Amino acid sequence: MKYVPIPVALLEVGKPLPVDIWSASGQLLLRKGQPVTSEDHREKLHAHNASSTPADAQAWQRSYERMVHGMLTAGADVQAISKAPMPSEIRASDYVVGEQLNGGWQDLQEVLRGILYQGGLAVSPLERLVGIEKKALHLLQTDPDDSLFCLFQALADTSQGYCASHALLCAVVCHMTAIKLTVPEPQRQALVTAALLMNIGMARDQDSLARQNTPPTDWQRTLIQEHPQKSVAILQSFGIEDVEVLDIVRWHHEPNAAEGMASTATARQVLAMADSFVAKMAARKTRVSLSPVKAVKSMVMGAEGAAQGIASAMAQAAGFYPPGTYVKLANGETALSVQRGERANTPWVIPILDKDGVALGKHMCKETTTPATTIASAVAVENVRVTLSVEKVRKARVGIKSL
Repeated sequence: MKYVPIPVALLEVGKPLPVDIWSASGQLLLRKGQPVTSEDHREKLHAHNASSTPADAQAWQRSYERMVHGMLTAGADVQAISKAPMPSEIRASDYVVGEQLNGGWQDLQEVLRGILYQGGLAVSPLERLVGIEKKALHLLQTDPDDSLFCLFQALADTSQGYCASHALLCAVVCHMTAIKLTVPEPQRQALVTAALLMNIGMARDQDSLARQNTPPTDWQRTLIQEHPQKSVAILQSFGIEDVEVLDIVRWHHEPNAAEGMASTATARQVLAMADSFVAKMAARKTRVSLSPVKAVKSMVMGAEGAAQGIASAMAQAAGFYPPGTYVKLANGETALSVQRGERANTPWVIPILDKDGVALGKHMCKETTTPATTIASAVAVENVRVTLSVEKVRKARVGIKSL
């Protein structure tokens, strides 16, 4: 039988283990229910390449992801989460194959967050990453506007963590932009993989930075500068050998580096631009979020040559007011963008507040092509205090002609 290495460093001393622990050669080291008794004991397990069966490994990972999700929902600090050990209990439902990939974007966010948080200690990462990519592309191809809506809404919800939302949204924006640019499928696939994993070298710290109310420290600035290479090292430890994926991740902060591969030149620039585009639209305690249209303008201004074409393609792909973001209409209403229109600046919207700021109970889609409903300005998500029903939004979208 093939055994899967377990994250020995995350085993808590004194707590019973929820699975049998084996050596890489198949020797039973600990039975289910037995504890790690000391730090020395943990070191011995490490020396024997402590492992578990693939089924146990995946179920344990799923249990860990659920634990992290619960801690985030409860408002736990990222530092506290980073010190959390592997759980000592596994539910029967954690053994259901593919359960974690049967849902939508929020479910994918939870699974991806678990892998990003564990980094080099992630259990069975490759199989899970392939599943995430397949499900993400399926959701995107089925309904790109709903995908953008879900992910832009998730970007504004810091209680669920930022790193996975950022990664998924970057992957979606990259894929849509690459199609506009007619990037060949192999490079497009490599680009999506790179977008999901580019920040694995600093995922926990990325969430900390998103929540802290002070500018980055010198140590954090160094981490930001060095994380691409750290991410590459983690991906290599996973067994990822695709040289294009590794190259895109390595140079996603320096897309024009002479050392980069010729075949990934466009992909590197797309990812660098998407990374910046998404980051600017995420609010921080040290600054308000930048509106999508301003983020687009910041990409286009000063862009030259190939970069200008990429910025234009990205603006067309996502729109000036992407689904999931907010706008002020000429008639004074505040509305939610729910679907891209025929032009980048004419999305379909659902008014949610009247001109006096009173919540509107009915969800009705409107075009933004008439004088009354033309968009006057973007509205920062921090200034909107309305709870929305995703299902009601989806019902309201029924009948709108897709792009």
